[in-house]
Amino acid sequence: MRKFALLITIGFGMIFQAATAQEIAVLKYKGGGDWYANPTALPNLIRYCNQTINTEINPKPETVEPGSSLLFQYPYIHMTGHGNIFFSDEEASNLRTYLLAGGFLHIDDNYGMEPYLKKELKKIFPEKELEEISTEHPIFSERFKFPNGLPKIHEHDGKRPQALGIFDKNRLILLFTFESDLGDGWEDPEVHNDPPEVRQKALQMGANIIQYAFKN
Repeated sequence: MRKFALLITIGFGMIFQAATAQEIAVLKYKGGGDWYANPTALPNLIRYCNQTINTEINPKPETVEPGSSLLFQYPYIHMTGHGNIFFSDEEASNLRTYLLAGGFLHIDDNYGMEPYLKKELKKIFPEKELEEISTEHPIFSERFKFPNGLPKIHEHDGKRPQALGIFDKNRLILLFTFESDLGDGWEDPEVHNDPPEVRQKALQMGANIIQYAFKN
């Protein structure tokens, strides 16, 4: 796995932090949205990744706030929810530094967060736009093949699933999965009663995302 090495400014000093651990965290954002949604999703995805793609991720994901220096310990940050999102200027700046320095943010719309998210992303990257990711992108073939792109896990508005991203020098640094609801497919089977084949697709796509984030 690549070395996740970042230069972080804390107070008046400079700390060079290098981490090779395969760890992930949930982003605890402000604004009132339920950042804590799908509590069984990431533990199940972690278990699946550890079993199928040879990761060694801590079974219990940590929680991190967007303005915290602890953000830089994690090569993959997960964000989800249904409602409002708010980043302060300081949080947006910290997220920008994290992403440009090698971090990866996966935002999985649990339904209803899109309009709030797009507004807040402008604080992080005023010069960049979300763009649809080609089905030829390696994230769709890291380990499991998705020749048609992002799988549809749950119906909401009857729209097609979209994988949207923000890139820096051809590296995907932010992934927004929309009208798919991967996280619901990662949850315990009894939560949504999804068929095994639907959950399998969700977990496989999640494993692809994790592997891409750890490699790039």
